[in-house]
Amino acid sequence: MKHMERIRRLHTEHGQSPWLDNLRRGWITSGELARWVDNGVRGITSNPTIFQKAIDGSADYDDQFADLVRDGGLADDVYWKLVTTDIEDALAVLRPVHDSSGGEDGFVSVEVDPGLARDTSGTITAARQLHEAIDRPNLFVKIPGTAEGLPAIAAMIGEGRSINVTLIFGLDRYREVIDAYLSGLEAFDGDLSSVSSVASFFISRVDTEVDRRLSEIGSDRAMELRGRTAVAQGKLAYEIFCQTFSGPRWEALRARGARLQRPLWASTSTKNPDYPDTMYVDQLIGPHTVNTMPDTTLEAFADHGTLGRAVDVDVDAAREVIEAVGEVGVDLDDASRVLEEQGVSSFAKSFDELLGALEAKADTLR
Repeated sequence: MKHMERIRRLHTEHGQSPWLDNLRRGWITSGELARWVDNGVRGITSNPTIFQKAIDGSADYDDQFADLVRDGGLADDVYWKLVTTDIEDALAVLRPVHDSSGGEDGFVSVEVDPGLARDTSGTITAARQLHEAIDRPNLFVKIPGTAEGLPAIAAMIGEGRSINVTLIFGLDRYREVIDAYLSGLEAFDGDLSSVSSVASFFISRVDTEVDRRLSEIGSDRAMELRGRTAVAQGKLAYEIFCQTFSGPRWEALRARGARLQRPLWASTSTKNPDYPDTMYVDQLIGPHTVNTMPDTTLEAFADHGTLGRAVDVDVDAAREVIEAVGEVGVDLDDASRVLEEQGVSSFAKSFDELLGALEAKADTLR
C-alpha cells in the first residue's frame, strides 16, 4: 500500500471522501481493512454482488456457516447472519473515522433485499429491521432510488434513520431523491444532525449503455461523443446538488442541524479498457462529495490519478455534451430507465444465486 498519499489528499485538499466499494471477511480478520482506513479510506459500500463474490469465493465463512446450518438456519436467515457479522465488524473498524469526522464519514452500507426494489412497504419494513438489528450510528442502509423506493427513503429519513440511496442513473430521478431526503427531514421531529444520507449516482455504467447506443447510430458525431456522457451527467448532478442545498427550504433545515445529502459517485471503475483507469475519479473531484471505488481503482488512483478540483469545471461544456447526445438520437431518459432495470435485476440475480449456493452447501453439510 505505497503511494497512498493521493487517497488522503482527496479529502484533506479537495473535500472529497474516498470510500472502498468492496468488503470481505478476510480483509477484516487480516487487518487489511484497517490498513485501508489508515491510508485514507473513509467509508465502505457493499451490495449483494460483492457479498456473493465474498461468501461464494472463500472459505472464510465456512465455520460460521456450518454452525448456523447445524442450528437449523435456512439459506435466507444464514445469508443475513453472515452479512450482519461482516457489517458489524467493519462498522467497528470505521467507528473512529465516524467519531473524529463529527459523524460525516466512517459509514458502512448494507443493502435491503434487492427483490424489494419495486415494493415500497416491503422496503420500509426491511430497512427498519436492518437499522434495528445493527444499531450503530455509522450504518447506512441502502435503498434503491426507484420510483417505489422514493417514499421509503422519505419515510426512513422521517424516522431519523440514515440512508444510502443507490442505483441513481438520471438527473430527473436525482432531483426526486433530494426531494425525498428533504421531505423526510421536514417530517422528522428529532435531532436532524443525527441523520445522514448520500445519493449514489452511478457513473461508468452510463457510458457503457450510452456508448452502445452511440455506436449503433454510428455517425461521426455520435462516435466522437463516446465516453463523455457519464462525467457530463455527474457534473450536472453536482450543479443540481449545489443549487438545491441552498435557498430558504434548505436553510430552514440547516438551522435545525440538518446535514447535506452528499452526492456519492458509484460505479467508478472503468468498464471500457480503451479509457483511462482513473477517468471516473479524476474528473469528479470536488467538495462535499464521496467517491466509492473498488480496491483496484483505489490502487490505480493512488499510483497515477490526477488530483485537482474538477467536478464544477467546464459545466457548460458538460451541458453541451448532454444536449449533443440527445441531438444525435440517444434518449437519455430511456437509457436511465434501462440501467435502473439492469441494476435491480443484476443485484437480485446475485442475491438469488448466492441463496441457491448456500442452500446447496447446507444440504451437503446436513
